[in-house]
Amino acid sequence: MSIREYKASQRLEQLARQLEGSSFYSLLMAAMRVADDYNLAILKEFWPDEYEELRARYNAPGGKLPEDTPLNPTRKRL
Repeated sequence: MSIREYKASQRLEQLARQLEGSSFYSLLMAAMRVADDYNLAILKEFWPDEYEELRARYNAPGGKLPEDTPLNPTRKRL
């Protein structure tokens, strides 16, 4: 990691705190979206379920999965 990446992480943290609904999982999905092949492989190894959900949502119309209903807009995490 470089000082440039560290400074960028500070700016991203500030932005994430400003965004309503920003959570660890939203940041994780964002990281998966921009990761290079090497880092994506690491993220997939540690968070395979989250990667599969991101892949499924990416391929679903509007990112909505069948389990996303008005009463259940997000899946419950363990």
